[in-house]
Amino acid sequence: MREGGDDSGQASVELIAAIPALALLTLLVAQLALAGYALWSAGIAARAGARAAYVGGNAERAARASLPGALRKDASVNDRNGMRVRVRAPSLVPGLPGVPVTARAGLGVGDGGGR
Repeated sequence: MREGGDDSGQASVELIAAIPALALLTLLVAQLALAGYALWSAGIAARAGARAAYVGGNAERAARASLPGALRKDASVNDRNGMRVRVRAPSLVPGLPGVPVTARAGLGVGDGGGR
């Protein structure tokens, strides 16, 4: 009789045990990527709205127009004290709410004291 026992198939069992953890990690990384995309898009929209307000245009319309269609419908745009755009990053898990992200942009004008 051997002392170590039979180890055949041990690697397969360990791999099967690790698959749910790998799937969860992949889902988490993908969700973080979506949140980053939503934040990036909100930042672009906030800057577009700030530029429109600076030249006398419609800031809210410019901000909404620069958002991707999937983020546009639930977006909150506020142009008081600079431009603020809040969107919900889509959720990869059905039934869970999206992650809210907010981006702000200012006009960059003032008394010049911030040099």
